[in-house]
Amino acid sequence: MKNISLSKLSFLSVFALLSVVPFTGNSQFRVVGYLRTGNDMVKNTRQINLGQITHLNIAFINPETDGTFTAQPQLDTVVQLAHQHGVKVMLACGGGSRHVSLDTLLDAAHRVMVVQNFIAFVEKYQLDGVDVDIENDDINTNYEPFVILLAEQLHQKAKLISTALSYTTRDKITETSLKAYDFVNLMAYDLKAPWKPDDPGQHSPYSMAVQQIKYWKGERGLPKQKINIGVPFYGYGFGPSGVPDMTFKEIVDKYPGSESKDETLMADGGTMYYNGIKTIRAKTKLALKETGGIMIWQLGGDAQGRHSLLNQINEEIKSSRGKRQ
Repeated sequence: MKNISLSKLSFLSVFALLSVVPFTGNSQFRVVGYLRTGNDMVKNTRQINLGQITHLNIAFINPETDGTFTAQPQLDTVVQLAHQHGVKVMLACGGGSRHVSLDTLLDAAHRVMVVQNFIAFVEKYQLDGVDVDIENDDINTNYEPFVILLAEQLHQKAKLISTALSYTTRDKITETSLKAYDFVNLMAYDLKAPWKPDDPGQHSPYSMAVQQIKYWKGERGLPKQKINIGVPFYGYGFGPSGVPDMTFKEIVDKYPGSESKDETLMADGGTMYYNGIKTIRAKTKLALKETGGIMIWQLGGDAQGRHSLLNQINEEIKSSRGKRQ
């Protein structure tokens, strides 16, 4: 490949981003994608069409039990690749599993030290902010003061703070915490899951997205532009052989034609439930109308080529932009 000057590269990166992401009023429509950490993080980043997202959340990077952060040797390259395409990179902390150490790290005696370590890590890797994905029993009385202090420190440095919210723990999230976030990612999936094998069904129906938008906008008063609706790039199967989870790529590779549906019959007679192309495009339309963005868990699960769900999201965004012009 021929060398490209930095000025030309910057121009091409900005042009590519603007060509796929429309603007609603004065605010950019967000396409937030999570990407797992690991030894293949750089490889997986290179496989993403970075021109089709606006934010990349690296999941998950958490402090050790003493409050310090372990070095992430591949993160520098991931940030460089993303920034070349105008994509903001966020540290996503927490996760769905229980993190008992947070009970101590986020308490009054340790909170300032931990927040300082978050800020130092963000600056070391030139990250653009922190996504607080603290869930379930980890949301306790320490949650709000941690969020407020972290938001204050990040905003002083012109960095972002966002969160991933579950509908099941909505009553634990205070109004003060909500106001501190620049935007929120609604986890509109896992309605049905492997931990409830006797309750099969679609884990991320369209109605779930509608319900969550209605609650956070209507009952909690979040403005449209602060909300991203989450979509899954994976599915759950329910059958006599167990409850496997599969990425969308694995589903379409194993079951030809499954991309045009939301469920498909498995070899054991059970059913695999997921979001196919039609539903992903419908949810993107909903997001464009009712929210400020769409969120993806997680980008590593996408298929390639014509089956790519990220590409379908992008096509729907471009179609919407064309209709407004």
